[in-house]
Amino acid sequence: MAEDLLPGEAAADINTAGGSATTAMAYLQDEKADADIVPALNLGDLDITTDEFILDEVDIHIQANLEDELVKEALKTGVDLRQYSKQVEAELQRIEQASIKDYIKESQNIASLHNQITACDSILERMEEMLSSFQSDLSSISSEIQTLQQQSVSMSVRLKNRQAVRSQLSQLVDELVVPSTMISVILDSPVTEQEFLEQLHELNNKINFAKELSFRETLACADIQDIVDRLKIKAVSKIREFILQKIYSFRKPMTNYQIPQNTLLKYRFFYQFLLANERTVAKEIRDEYVDTMSKIYYSYFKSYSSRLLKVQYEDVADKDDLMGVEDTAKKDILTAAGFFSKPSLKSRNTIFTLGQRGAVLSPAELEGPILIPHAAQRGDCRFPYETLFRSQHYALLDNGCREYLFLSDFFMVAGNSALDLFNSVMGKTLSMFLKNMSTYVSDCYDSIAIFLCIHIILRFKAITAKRNIPALDKYWEAVLEMLWPRFELILEMNIQSIRNTDPQKLGVLDTRPHYITRRYAEFSSAIVSINQTFPNERTNALLGQLQIEVENFVLKMAAEFPSRKDQLIFLINNYDMMLGVLMERAADDSKEVEGFQQLLRARTQEFIEEILAPPFGGMITFVKESEALMEKGQLEKLKNDEVRITQLVRGFSSTWKQSVEALSQDVMRSFTNFKNGTSIIQGALTQLIQYYHGFHKVLSQPTFRSLAVRSELINLHHLMVEVKKHKPNF
Repeated sequence: MAEDLLPGEAAADINTAGGSATTAMAYLQDEKADADIVPALNLGDLDITTDEFILDEVDIHIQANLEDELVKEALKTGVDLRQYSKQVEAELQRIEQASIKDYIKESQNIASLHNQITACDSILERMEEMLSSFQSDLSSISSEIQTLQQQSVSMSVRLKNRQAVRSQLSQLVDELVVPSTMISVILDSPVTEQEFLEQLHELNNKINFAKELSFRETLACADIQDIVDRLKIKAVSKIREFILQKIYSFRKPMTNYQIPQNTLLKYRFFYQFLLANERTVAKEIRDEYVDTMSKIYYSYFKSYSSRLLKVQYEDVADKDDLMGVEDTAKKDILTAAGFFSKPSLKSRNTIFTLGQRGAVLSPAELEGPILIPHAAQRGDCRFPYETLFRSQHYALLDNGCREYLFLSDFFMVAGNSALDLFNSVMGKTLSMFLKNMSTYVSDCYDSIAIFLCIHIILRFKAITAKRNIPALDKYWEAVLEMLWPRFELILEMNIQSIRNTDPQKLGVLDTRPHYITRRYAEFSSAIVSINQTFPNERTNALLGQLQIEVENFVLKMAAEFPSRKDQLIFLINNYDMMLGVLMERAADDSKEVEGFQQLLRARTQEFIEEILAPPFGGMITFVKESEALMEKGQLEKLKNDEVRITQLVRGFSSTWKQSVEALSQDVMRSFTNFKNGTSIIQGALTQLIQYYHGFHKVLSQPTFRSLAVRSELINLHHLMVEVKKHKPNF
């Protein structure tokens, strides 16, 4: 601020306080001289001398001035405004003079302040120069940093490139270098050593790497090719010798070939190495293994099958052992005469009975240990064919699954290739099995044995599917295609035998269950119980035909009896026997059970009517006639039958106890099944009470109320109590 008040030239010459005061005085005098020169006053809108003055606005300005506080004060005191204006002006001049004196008085301080400000300017100027220099230095540093950054990026790129090259070169060198350790191990160590296996992996990698480099025409590859080839030849030779030695060990008698197989699996990489580097040797080993194992399996199963047949039951079913063939006395006569050196183990009834034979399908026995023929021979044990079949085929299943897994693992095959290799090993054995089966089946008439074999195969097929082993699928299908037609043929032969049976040639008539129906019941229950797990519609259809023929046979046999009562007894005994046998094994809701239940109920009801007719027929006939007339409203027609009614009432009262007793005894003698006989007696007595209740009801009608004989009727409740005494208890 003081800098603006002093000229720039005077400020440069001021050095002392006295000089500063003189300069300040001169400056103030100049200011005063300038103040005396009053410029022309520009009043603007207040200039009333101009032509543009508008009188209308004068009032507005006057009004505004009158509102000023000083003007109001002056007007209140009555002061002359002109005089007051001069007074104010004089006051202003006095204050101005006093202000100048104060300024002169402080001139030294002002001069000192000026000097200080000048010094500060000098300092600030030097600082500005320093900052400018620092700024230029920073600019140069920034450019240097940028240059260094560019150099750093360039060096980083070069480093990465060198590292990439080094990595590839290092890998190349590592793969190309054949260490002395590898050479010594491949040449001198046994193939069973873990170290040999590890170095063989390394050698295989180097061989593959050398092949890859040869495709790229890498010159360095030629440096190691010779030594790698020599090591490969040596390794192939040692591996070939080792594997062939293991394969030849299979041929030793009584050798458990699974042990060397497990050993080979530990060194499965050997075959992989051969397959990749020497296919001729790999094929030689594979062919040698297939040839060896094919002969071993064939020899083992041929011997095992022939030994199993020695413990089979000697007495088997033949073409005459059919369901409808009558029992003759020929064999009994021959046996009694001593023409047979040892007793026959066969009975036609056992041919159609399942018995304990079905246990072969239980999980415990199905996958149980196989039979040991020489042990069974020592114990003089004999088995049905299906037991031998189960043992033989479980051995096949177990060995086949294990062999398939070994071939897939060791020879690294899958899908159709694995199946073809498996067939090369096991094909001869499977063909032998099918040939033996064909020979047996062509002369077999034991339908239960055939059916059990079918279901053994179905279960073994499910086991192999669960294990995910498809190798034996075609064999299972071939066996089933052989067994099913034979089973159906035997079943049709039995159906035809029953159809052709002549009742008159079956010997003495007997109301007890017939042996043919018993055969059917045992056979049908056996087939139905076995067939429940794997239902077969063709089997169900044939069983339906067999049931129809048996029903027709029973009716033909019943027709041979002279009396209807004996016919019904024969029918009920046979139906009850067949139903009982079926319900032991088959489900209660099976077709066969439901069919015979209906037949049994119908014949039982008819028999009840038949046995009630002799002692109570008159009363029963009267009740039926009366009920029919009652429905038509014509009961008056019997009004004149008082004598008949009297005879019926008195006859029943006098003989019913004896009749019921005789009826009970007769029923119990007629039926072989005590439970069935009891049920028939209960049904007969219940029916009798119902008829007598109907008799009461008829006589209570208005038409007969006047009859005196009504008083001789037995009380119905009393009759029921007495009848209960005659019901058998068990």
